Amino acid sequence: MSVLRCDAVLFDLDGTLVDSAPDLAGAANDLRATHGLPALDYEALRPMVGSGARGMVGVAFGVKPGEPTFDVLRDAFLDRYAQRLLECTRVFDAMHAVLHGIEQAGLRWGVVTNKAMRFTAPIVDGLALKPRLAALVAGDTTPHSKPHPAPLLEAARQMGLPATRCVYVGDDHRDVLAGRAAGMVTLAAAWGYLGTEQSVHEWGAEQVLSHPDELLNWLGLA
Repeated sequence: MSVLRCDAVLFDLDGTLVDSAPDLAGAANDLRATHGLPALDYEALRPMVGSGARGMVGVAFGVKPGEPTFDVLRDAFLDRYAQRLLECTRVFDAMHAVLHGIEQAGLRWGVVTNKAMRFTAPIVDGLALKPRLAALVAGDTTPHSKPHPAPLLEAARQMGLPATRCVYVGDDHRDVLAGRAAGMVTLAAAWGYLGTEQSVHEWGAEQVLSHPDELLNWLGLA
């Protein structure tokens, strides 16, 4: 159990708080189908969810930003995704008890994501999370997105707290970089999507959590 104290817990959205991979992977395969390509295995698409449209278009079509077809494919992917935001997306089952424990302890919590607000807002509304949020920062809320600290600092501002009184939990290396740059304790969510470039244990997080309920232990609430 950590001896550190905090007043709020901030979560990344995709892969940390909610499991959106089925819908993002589905959108990628929907787009592949329109190009006459077979569906990719879910296991090949899931790790890249944390990289957003860039990662999904990259794995689905082998195209990188700056290449001639990237922008068209990215926009088409996002349009497909917008049509199925909540078809399969759910709060991770184990996170329900974690959020309840945080609220019962009198702590506030919020979401800081690189997902654009046009996707983020319908998801938090559709999953009945919005009334419970003390802060909501999307990828286009501030001029910079993670790994820049600006989104996390904005979340702290929305809650009227110093950044040092917040903990950030995320499943991507960028989350740890952003949290540390903002002066927050950072915890890595090993149940998330994680990407493929570097082991979660090499990100420099204060602690790697293998399961959501370990967050309650870390906070001293279990």
